[in-house]
Amino acid sequence: MGNEKSALGGLEIDEKAVEITDFWLHHSASLSEPSQQTLSVFVSEPSLHSGANFGKPSPLEKAAKHLMLHRHPCILKYVASWHKGSKFFLATEEVKPLVQVIGMQTTLQICIGLHNILRALIFLHEKALASHNNVSNSAIYVTPDGFWKLGGLEYLCRFTELTPAYLQKTRNYRYEKAISPEEDGGKSAVLMEPSAIDQFAFGVLAEEVLRQKSDEDVPALAEFKELSKKHLQNADPTLRTKLSSVLVHPFFTHEFITIHSFLMELPLKSDTEKQDFFSNLVVELKKFPEKIVAEQLGVLLLSRMVLLDSTAQSKLLPFVLTPKVTDDNNESDLLFTLSTFKRYLIPKLLQMFCVRDAQIRLLLLSHFNSFVSAFQLDELKQHVLPELLVGIKDTDDHLVSTTLRALADLIPLLGSATVIGGNRGKLFTDGRPKKAPRLRETKVRPAAPNGASVPDVLLRTKMAVLELPERPSPDGGEDRNDSNSISHDEDGNWSDWDAQESANPRANPSELSAVKDEENPLETTTQDATRANSKDSASAKVETPKYSKKSIISDISELDIKNSKPMHIQKEEFNFFTDMEPVIKKTQVLHIAETAAVASNSMFDVKVVGVAPDEGNGDDGWGDDLNDWGAEDAPHTRN
Repeated sequence: MGNEKSALGGLEIDEKAVEITDFWLHHSASLSEPSQQTLSVFVSEPSLHSGANFGKPSPLEKAAKHLMLHRHPCILKYVASWHKGSKFFLATEEVKPLVQVIGMQTTLQICIGLHNILRALIFLHEKALASHNNVSNSAIYVTPDGFWKLGGLEYLCRFTELTPAYLQKTRNYRYEKAISPEEDGGKSAVLMEPSAIDQFAFGVLAEEVLRQKSDEDVPALAEFKELSKKHLQNADPTLRTKLSSVLVHPFFTHEFITIHSFLMELPLKSDTEKQDFFSNLVVELKKFPEKIVAEQLGVLLLSRMVLLDSTAQSKLLPFVLTPKVTDDNNESDLLFTLSTFKRYLIPKLLQMFCVRDAQIRLLLLSHFNSFVSAFQLDELKQHVLPELLVGIKDTDDHLVSTTLRALADLIPLLGSATVIGGNRGKLFTDGRPKKAPRLRETKVRPAAPNGASVPDVLLRTKMAVLELPERPSPDGGEDRNDSNSISHDEDGNWSDWDAQESANPRANPSELSAVKDEENPLETTTQDATRANSKDSASAKVETPKYSKKSIISDISELDIKNSKPMHIQKEEFNFFTDMEPVIKKTQVLHIAETAAVASNSMFDVKVVGVAPDEGNGDDGWGDDLNDWGAEDAPHTRN
């Protein structure tokens, strides 16, 4: 139907009808101004009531007029009404017909619902001096919170207007089973007991909704069924029980109904009654299942009148607004578990955060850290956070400071970027001193061949030993990760050396021999030559022996030092190849000498230019060395 022009700005009516009756269409609608809420809209067209002998106004217009005049917590709440062309619109609070939800109602819910309808009828009879004339399932609506509301006031009239002619004119449109027998008895019977029509109809309603229910949840159910059948539906209107007397029946006076009635009538109670009621309310509510309490009383416990009561703030709300997470004894007095809290109380709390009342907001924020974890992340981002950001712009310093504390509770859940926003960076550093790793001894028990245990073979090694340089590192260079990387690289580069063999003489000889057989002889020679240089470093750091099978080296070039891993330390401090240079130099000289012996006109001949013959034959040149190397050619030279 789109956005109809109405007295309510921003009203969007759904296309699909919730209910279709003889006089109107019932639709759901959403209202965005002044705040987001859902309503029910009843639409009447002339074609729907053209056959009814009502005249003007139409039945829906009469119902709207009576709803606007008769205000009661148990009567359908009037919001607005307007004409648009030939159509008439009535907007009320969001409700559904009872016939659509009665199958899901428990006995206790029906008991509370009948109690609401009974109170509404007593209000009409005793305060408004009017008769409803059509009490039935079709005239009752249920709110999303489960409250029953009396509607269908299109047949309502005052006692002075209640005549047999009026009843006869509307009889064809009223519920047939709820029509009392005295309507056929003449004018005297109707005028003698005008409230008897609703008494009879209420008895029929109670019998129908309780037909399939047992007395497991509510006491005195069987007695009330008998009362509804024999007394309220008595053929003699003078013998029917007064509705005010039905209200005190044990079916409506048990503890749960008493609590519900007190909360509904809280504005009428004195301060002393409120103080006594809220002081013992937690103990009384613990007697009932938490699901029933949350479903039937959750909205009433979070109503404005309860929130603003000083006794309720100290004696009740801390146990209502804190969900029970565990089964600890400290949480034994809490009323609702986390799952029940999320299902029944979170929707109400989301609505309450939209209320711009300072006292209500301060009360919610004072318990915010207790229930903030029960919200979904999307609910916090889309509903709670925007409202909190509005609170920090208020002129009330106390409200602003409390709101900022609540925003701090949101940061662990949403993150500082979502809550604070803006450009942020790493502006603080961790100035704590870094602790050196402790030296600890570990006992390693190596495995023997064939998986047998080796007794009395314990190798003690010291882990996490750091080799510090001779001079202290500059400021900021004492990073623990760099030291660990140096130690790790040293372990990887020199794992092939036999330092572990000398350090662990009692290691398994079979594993050591297997490793030596597979190593290259040249590699063994190199290790023997450098063992003296590496002995000092090996004594400073003893590794845990790791004997693993080594791969066969196919190319001797792989043993070259160029293939070793780079060292992250200074070469002059850890140069293990200094003593190897003479050996390499001697090998090169021998190679040159063999080449020189083959050809006399070699490119390696030394030419002496500008030197006297005596100087060239001196003892301080190359001559001595060549004589030593060419000892075999000396006899030929002498001849």
